[in-house]
Amino acid sequence: MPRLLTIVFSCLVLLFSATDFAAAGAHYTSGGEGLKVATLPPPGKYWRLYNSYYTAHESRDNNGDKIASDFDLEVVAITNRFIWSSDINILGANLVMDVVVPTVYTDINLRNAGLGSFSDNNWGLGDICIEPFLLAWHGNRYDAAAGVGLFIPTGDYNENRPASPGKGFWTVMLTGGGTLYFDEARTWHGSILARYEIHTQQEGTRQTHGDDFSFEWGLGRTFNGLIDVGLSGYCYWQVTDDSGPRSDDYRERGYAVGPEISVAFPEWNMSVALRSQWEFGSRNRAQGNLTNLVLTYSF
Repeated sequence: MPRLLTIVFSCLVLLFSATDFAAAGAHYTSGGEGLKVATLPPPGKYWRLYNSYYTAHESRDNNGDKIASDFDLEVVAITNRFIWSSDINILGANLVMDVVVPTVYTDINLRNAGLGSFSDNNWGLGDICIEPFLLAWHGNRYDAAAGVGLFIPTGDYNENRPASPGKGFWTVMLTGGGTLYFDEARTWHGSILARYEIHTQQEGTRQTHGDDFSFEWGLGRTFNGLIDVGLSGYCYWQVTDDSGPRSDDYRERGYAVGPEISVAFPEWNMSVALRSQWEFGSRNRAQGNLTNLVLTYSF
């Protein structure tokens, strides 16, 4: 049974920061952003609401093979992000700050022949992320971003509850990337944003999850200056081993791709984006589908 629980914990990859489960996984969950992922907004105040739904019916082992079990994972996350893009100029960039506050519902069921069954569900506030120092550059044919963030273990965490909304440790996240416009009219665009995460020891288990590296990307076209259509996705790798009691050298990885459409409504100071991404090539984690409906409002 301990090994079964280790597999379960390794599989649980959820939506936006605190949606990851208690015993494994990066704090930031790739797929939260899409087209023009490395483009931060111009000076102003913004509220962004992420409505995320993740479902998976299979998990993958260290070789990428499907684990022989009846596995169901469902996650609903509602995440508020408050953004302040300032007029302060540093190295030719605008200083940007934000706070990300997730609430998460998780339901997991696992039935494995010969090993019994396991289920858990939970709802609550996740781990809040603050990004006090982001730099945003804007040029005629490019945008760029770089910064640092901190995940704070504000979510409830219980090492015996894999559906806990919190993870029980702190994470420092470094971010950097850019968006390139392929023509002067800024019609065609490609974007990539990389993240590197370093974690502290987990409360209770005394385990430390290995460092994580990921990048999100988008490739699309803008119509009439208001509608963006294209493909977005991500690549994720755990790049160092876990450490501490009961840790192993099984590193997680995963990829995803899917369509996206975004529509701006300038008369209402808002935009709406819808994307759906299918995962593939996973190891030591769940493999499923992530759908995001994102609303952005500028004050």
